[in-house]
Amino acid sequence: MSPTAPAHPVDEVPPIRQLAAFGLQHVLAMYAGAVAVPLIVGGAMKLSPADLAYLITADLLVCGIATLIQCVGFWRFGVRLPIMQGCTFAAVSPMVLIGTTGGGLPAIYGSVIVAGLAIVLLAPVFGKLLRFFPPLVTGTVILIIGISLLPVAGNWAAGGAGSKDFGEPKNLALAGFVLAVVLGVQRFAPAFLSRIAVLIGIAVGLAVAVPFGFTDFGGVGDSDWVGISTPFHFGAPTFEASAIISMLVVALVTMTETTGDLIAVGEMTGRKVEPRSLSDGLRADGLSTVLGGVFNTFPYTAYAQNVGLVGMTRVRSRWVVAAAGGILVLLGLLPKLGAVVAAIPAPVLGGAGLVMFGTVAASGLRTLAGVDFKDNHNLTVVAVSVAVGVLPVGVPTVYEKFPDWFQTVMNSGISAGCLTAVVLNLLFNHLPGKAGSAVAEPDGLTGGGTEEPVEKAREEVV
Repeated sequence: MSPTAPAHPVDEVPPIRQLAAFGLQHVLAMYAGAVAVPLIVGGAMKLSPADLAYLITADLLVCGIATLIQCVGFWRFGVRLPIMQGCTFAAVSPMVLIGTTGGGLPAIYGSVIVAGLAIVLLAPVFGKLLRFFPPLVTGTVILIIGISLLPVAGNWAAGGAGSKDFGEPKNLALAGFVLAVVLGVQRFAPAFLSRIAVLIGIAVGLAVAVPFGFTDFGGVGDSDWVGISTPFHFGAPTFEASAIISMLVVALVTMTETTGDLIAVGEMTGRKVEPRSLSDGLRADGLSTVLGGVFNTFPYTAYAQNVGLVGMTRVRSRWVVAAAGGILVLLGLLPKLGAVVAAIPAPVLGGAGLVMFGTVAASGLRTLAGVDFKDNHNLTVVAVSVAVGVLPVGVPTVYEKFPDWFQTVMNSGISAGCLTAVVLNLLFNHLPGKAGSAVAEPDGLTGGGTEEPVEKAREEVV
């Protein structure tokens, strides 16, 4: 009998002890972002504290289920890569508008259900668009994802946006301490410990934060031990045309963002995303979004912060992230446990976030390192795409005079940069050009990013 081929690192199942540690690390990396969406939407609608708590537990529960669908998969649902799922921020502004102009939560949930069904139906179409993402485009998109996330880490490090002590030196000192711990563990600790450097940094940072008064565990005592999310808790969904149209625009944006995240994880794990697997991943997004509308939460997408954690720790097993999904389900069913995690101070998360999100940007640069920038327009493609992608991050109000649908698309730096990179790559590398300009590769859509031109140029120099 021939020996069994070794499993791909994505499919390896680490020991239970490592699964729990690595999984918890992923949960802590995305927790603040996961609960931010229900807090923002519920706060804008002036919901009671009890309703806000219900939204958060429902969100955590569906986050866990969505992550399990994406990582473990069934039939044609799930990309089967280490991908964490969470509520998309692209939907926040439209949902606040829907909820505060008379439609309320039922109108939000009706539009979310329709958007989820649309994503499921459009997934095969998006899967066929993968040929428009050569390394030139994917590297640019991954770079933009990382840069777009860095302000989030900066806000956490300063104390959390809107906090009374925002920017206090003590907050930045705590964030810097956590960053130093993460880097020290990664550099000097044994291999296993270096892979949970973020978890160790957060734990040490929390231990230091408690005696200095950074933490408030008051919400733990007020939380219930057990909480079950029931379908349509806030009433039967209503289907309003204007709400549905705005949420369909959000669906296109989240599909674009998820495509970039899936490609990034495929690059990091050595299992490149193919058109079929991309369709499966987007289909899982759609199913999770439908579940969100049914179980009183919001649209779901892949979380880029966890993409950075995969690249930083080099732990590529999808079962690690599946374990994180299981932990999120527990947090959603046990509100008191979720309140304990929520008490982690923002500066602690900010110190860890700086290195994780920076890792995403660095991964984009690594992909771009294999692109040929000699005697062509590839540098222009990268330059303009990054500029367009970073513009709404640096100037959040730049598009506030534009229509709502335009703001939904362009206020997301990831979708704006991704669309720009795809269009410019087609314009400069695949349309007939003037005499003397760079010639597109014969296969039409895979040029502008292969390594062959780089190697050829080196040989000619030698």
